[in-house]
Amino acid sequence: MNNSQWPHRTVIPVAIPGLKFIFAAASITGLLFLMGWAIPGWGAFFVTLFICWFFRDPERVVPDHGNCMVSPADGRIIVVEEKNTNEFTNDHCIKISIFMNVFNVHVNRIPFKGVIEKVIYIPGRFINASFDKASEYNERNALVIRTDSGNLYGVVQIAGLIARRIVCKVSQGDTMERGSRYGMICFGSRLDLYIPSNSRVVVDLGQKVQAGSTILAYLE
Repeated sequence: MNNSQWPHRTVIPVAIPGLKFIFAAASITGLLFLMGWAIPGWGAFFVTLFICWFFRDPERVVPDHGNCMVSPADGRIIVVEEKNTNEFTNDHCIKISIFMNVFNVHVNRIPFKGVIEKVIYIPGRFINASFDKASEYNERNALVIRTDSGNLYGVVQIAGLIARRIVCKVSQGDTMERGSRYGMICFGSRLDLYIPSNSRVVVDLGQKVQAGSTILAYLE
């Protein structure tokens, strides 16, 4: 896990943390062709293309409605439920969980403007992220954010069965804008969002969402 400001994108729309993987794959591809191994070279070339596609980082149009909370991740809604308490804000809340598969964009974004009060890294296991027990047992990294109006919410990156690398590029005390990039989880996983219990949720189970652009709820 790394903490610093999220780096600017390159001239191509890929996430900076993916550049080393792209460079490594491209180097192997070039070496194979130089050695005259055309068939393995073409195989490596298509792997390189897949890695470039996997680490894509498209621009998103962030809604400007004053009290809307946007999705922190691309994926599918797998949990919408009320919780009496949670380990990050210690409040009665609504939990929204998003499952990211390997085909989703993996860059994560801030749901709502605020100041990061805590960055909490918790080591753990690598259970399939589609299982709800992953929220409790898997490796995860949480941000606890306080909005300008005093609301407190938590957004949690959770590693999965295949995902073994959580990237978080923000720190305690940073002021973050709604929809701004802050990290990613490599190769599919899950994000949990813990929001105030009086929020008005506007997504349904099974709905597909996009980071930074799909509205999940409205804070009251």
